[in-house]
Amino acid sequence: MSDDDSDASSTASSEEGGRGPSHEPKNKKQRIAPPVPPPLEIAPTADAASMAIRSQASSLSLLTGSKRKSNRLIVLLDQAKLETIKNRRGNYELLNCDDHRDLCKKKLKKDPKEFRPDICHQELLALLDSPLNKSGNLQIYIRTSRNVLIELHPSVRIPRTYKRFAGLMVQLLHKMKIKAADNGTTLMKVIKNPFSQHLPVGTHVYGMSCQGLLYSPQGLATALIPLSPDEGENQVCFIIGAMAAGHVTVEDHPYIEKMFSISEYPLSGATAINRILGAIEHQWGIV
Repeated sequence: MSDDDSDASSTASSEEGGRGPSHEPKNKKQRIAPPVPPPLEIAPTADAASMAIRSQASSLSLLTGSKRKSNRLIVLLDQAKLETIKNRRGNYELLNCDDHRDLCKKKLKKDPKEFRPDICHQELLALLDSPLNKSGNLQIYIRTSRNVLIELHPSVRIPRTYKRFAGLMVQLLHKMKIKAADNGTTLMKVIKNPFSQHLPVGTHVYGMSCQGLLYSPQGLATALIPLSPDEGENQVCFIIGAMAAGHVTVEDHPYIEKMFSISEYPLSGATAINRILGAIEHQWGIV
C-alpha cells in the first residue's frame, strides 16, 4: 500500500470515527420531548368567583375591624327563635315546633307555634342571596328572643336545608363563633349587647311592621336611601322581625326613628326583605 493510500484510509477512518459519536448526541436530542406549552387561560370557576367575593367582602366586614367609605345597608333580624335543648341521647338540638311539640307544651308551658327558627333561616337566605349582599353593600345582624346578638360576615354561606342550618346554629350558640375552615375567617360571631353600640355614628334606624306608615318599596327607598352607596353622610338600618307572631316595637329598640310598612297585607319576612332590597338595588343600579 502506498503512502497516499494509507493517508486516505486513515483520513476515512478518522472521518468515520468522528462521524460515529457525532450522530449519537443528535439522535439523543431528537428523542427529547418538546416543552409542555403553558395551560390556556379559562374563565374562573364558581369556587374562584366565590373566593374573590369572599376576599373582597373580608376587607369590608366589620368583623375584620376595617372600615369602608361607602355606606352599607344594615339589617337586624329581631326576635329570632334560636334556642338549644338537650335531647334524650344527650345531644343538643335547635328547639322547633315540629320536633319538640310535647316538650314546649309540658315542660316549657309555651305555645309550640312560637318556636319557628325556620323563619330566621328563610330570611337569611333572602338576604345573603341578594345582589345587594354579593356586591358588598349589606351588613346583617341577628338578635334572638333571648337577647343574643350575632354578627354575620357578608361571605358566609348558610346551609340550604333546615337540618344543616339547625346544626350550624347549635354550634354557633355553644362555641360563640364559626370560622372558615380554609382561611380561619370568622363567619359568624356572638357579640356584646346593646345593638346600638355596633351602629356607626349617625345611623338612621327604622322598624318594619304591618302597623307602620305605608309606603311602596320604591317610595321607601327614595325617601330613606341615598341615590348611591357613595352618597349620604349617614347609614340606614332596618329592623325586621324574625318571629312567628308579634311586631318590632320601639320599646325594645328606643333608637328607632319611625315604623314603616310596605304592603297593605301581612307579608312573610322573606317576602318583605325581597321587596325592600329589590327597590334599593334598583335605586343603586345593582343588577
